[in-house]
Amino acid sequence: MSDVLAAAVSWFGVRVALLDARSERAFHLGRPPPNMSLDALPNEWTVWNEEPEGRVILTYRPDVFDADAFPAACLPTIYVTNGSRNARPGAGQLQTDEWHATLFAEPEIELATKQLDSRAAAIEAAVDIAERFADGEVDYRGSYQVPREAYFEKLDELTGQSE
Repeated sequence: MSDVLAAAVSWFGVRVALLDARSERAFHLGRPPPNMSLDALPNEWTVWNEEPEGRVILTYRPDVFDADAFPAACLPTIYVTNGSRNARPGAGQLQTDEWHATLFAEPEIELATKQLDSRAAAIEAAVDIAERFADGEVDYRGSYQVPREAYFEKLDELTGQSE
């Protein structure tokens, strides 16, 4: 397993990216996502997981924000889900009629969210959020009480932002 270079732990379980050291291409377990609207996803974003008719998880540059270079929590992630947004434990597993596209800088740092009526609309919103983030249009610094300067500097570099 010498090709395994990165593993990140998320609040939804363990995410593992296998990276071929020779070509630096990420290989993700599972089949390619069937949803065509994800084709418009910016190149910097990866479909980490897509459940049929269920939640979608998108990650920003998992090749850069791996558990070696940054704390495991530091992986910008967009979740598309119809789970409850209630803060009590297990509430997110309860399905609702509303769909959400939510961008996190890390598990407790929510940067953007949109509430929609359908999964398809939530996926379109997730692609829009991903585009805005990749273009440097999302303020991640303002959401932190205790800044992570090295994380911010790398995000600034990749998204073209400057303080």
